[in-house]
Amino acid sequence: MSDSSDTDTVFPAMPLPLPGSPSSSWASFRDRFKALFHDADPRVCTAFWFFGLINNVLYVIILSAALDLVGSGFPKGVVLLADVVPSFVTKLTAPYFIHVVPYPIRVLVFVALSVCGMLIIALTPAHTDGRSISTKLAGVVLASLSSGAGELSFLGLTHFYGRFSLAAWSSGTGAAGLVGAGAYAISTTSFGLTVKSTLLASACLPAIMLVSFFGVLPLAPLRHAAREAAHSQDALHRGDEVEPRHEDETHEQDSLLGSGHGRLYVRAVERSKVSQAWTSFQANLNRSKGLFFPFMLPLLLVYVAEYTINQGVTPTLLFPLKETPFEQYRAFYPAYNAIYQAGVFISRSSIPFFRVHHLYFPSFLQIANLAVLTLHALFNFIPNVYIIFLIIFWEGLLGGLVYVNTFAEIADRVPAADREFSLAATTVSDSGGICIAGFLGMAFEVWLCRWQVSQGRKYCTMS
Repeated sequence: MSDSSDTDTVFPAMPLPLPGSPSSSWASFRDRFKALFHDADPRVCTAFWFFGLINNVLYVIILSAALDLVGSGFPKGVVLLADVVPSFVTKLTAPYFIHVVPYPIRVLVFVALSVCGMLIIALTPAHTDGRSISTKLAGVVLASLSSGAGELSFLGLTHFYGRFSLAAWSSGTGAAGLVGAGAYAISTTSFGLTVKSTLLASACLPAIMLVSFFGVLPLAPLRHAAREAAHSQDALHRGDEVEPRHEDETHEQDSLLGSGHGRLYVRAVERSKVSQAWTSFQANLNRSKGLFFPFMLPLLLVYVAEYTINQGVTPTLLFPLKETPFEQYRAFYPAYNAIYQAGVFISRSSIPFFRVHHLYFPSFLQIANLAVLTLHALFNFIPNVYIIFLIIFWEGLLGGLVYVNTFAEIADRVPAADREFSLAATTVSDSGGICIAGFLGMAFEVWLCRWQVSQGRKYCTMS
């Protein structure tokens, strides 16, 4: 995709003040900070932050509840795949037709799917037989469909609301990891709520999305865009009339709408609409091809690497308990996940202050993280768990940076006419990467655990 003169930079660079530099004092930094946010609409930022939070938080809650949903004797990776594959399929296909559905209707559908999915999961008996698990997974699929369609829709919606909408959305999605995992852990442990009560309470969260869209978000830009689109469509249809007709012919044909001539004219218009839809689909397909190498591939790579780490490698990154702050081996994985989510939240909230334009560089650094942690799981050369904490935090930073800067680069570099579709279509990369990592992670965990046991390190069998 080439740069376009009608695009604006999402956020200018804002370097931190350097010690001893009068022009970069903390006072001037504070002034630049205020100037950076001077045109931010609080309603837009609030609405998009909650869109990101609510759209992603149910995904995190479902993964946090995986053990409680299917029991210890059922592969948890199946819950991950049920939570990701429908979202991936939605992101792969929906950008080519979802534009015909108005945003208000989309939001209502997303909320209905999320609520139904969580209610099915919560109200299914807490058994671990095949029928109960299948029913719960059906609820997970509904929630996944809502999350996938929601992500591509809300990212497309940022096209109409400016740079701060993208920053707020990304920050909200980063917060979802911390809020979802933390809320589930606190409610089921600290507060002693049952899994059923916690999931039923979670089913109420999508209502916040309704309030954010219909009560908080200013809808004037969206209505203006809808009017412009309708006007353009009407103009296009008027231009599709093959030949201008004389007044007498016009009067005659207009009075014969039920006749053969009228039906022929209607069929011609319908064929024209079908032709336009097919042309639009082909154009979007070509746009997707142009998005793959600059935007989709680096996002795909970083997600494959980080979710392979999270699902396949971190369960084997264990140390003797006396050398760690933990009392049980099962405490390692939640701690790693919390540290990872903190890194993701910070980096997804960083776009007003820090930009990365070369997306492949952090993607390759993430692949290096995967290589280092896998080698440690094999050969045990990192001396203590605190270094692992730092690497996991760095992993979260890299993942969040690539996510938010991918969409910021699209907003900068893709022409305005293609931007809404491009933002939506590129979301397929994160779900595709998670799907690939889901299969890789299951293989990695089994392989690394068996290797460690063969070397006399049996910690992975104690967690």
